[in-house]
Amino acid sequence: MLNFSRKIRDLLITVIDWFYSPFSKFIPQETFRYAATGGMNTTFDIALYFVFYNFIIDKQVVDFGIFAMSPHIAAFAFVFPITFSTGFLLAKYVTFTQSALRGKTQLIRYGISVGGSILLNYLLLKLFVESLGWYATVSKIATTLIVIVYSYMIQRHFTFRTSKRALAKAESRA
Repeated sequence: MLNFSRKIRDLLITVIDWFYSPFSKFIPQETFRYAATGGMNTTFDIALYFVFYNFIIDKQVVDFGIFAMSPHIAAFAFVFPITFSTGFLLAKYVTFTQSALRGKTQLIRYGISVGGSILLNYLLLKLFVESLGWYATVSKIATTLIVIVYSYMIQRHFTFRTSKRALAKAESRA
């Protein structure tokens, strides 16, 4: 299983890096990998949400006995742990491969960063739509752009932080 996982990781890196070639003069490789893996995980998230909402939950309220969830929130609740996991694995093994932090530490920090992203989404949407009176779609676009920058920065400098010594060691191997 471990060998299969490595082959998948190596294939993903090879494909992403092949597409990186024309952009290499404009954007760092790590940033490009972040955009690629983030895009893949977001696409996976939306597709999975669609399947859960339309076919598994079948647009019905999910009744747990002591509380009920609307179908759109239930689909989010069921999909979130899956795409949280795939997002973490892509970030750890494809994007931020030079981090020397322990996996457990990275996972906890990733959870904190994702929680921050969710909170930031909520607060910015409330600000833009309710306080500033912006259209919801324009607000969502602005919010997404801000959250992407926040997410990249917190993952690069906190979740998957790399010491200068580890970076120098990796560059000397290249």
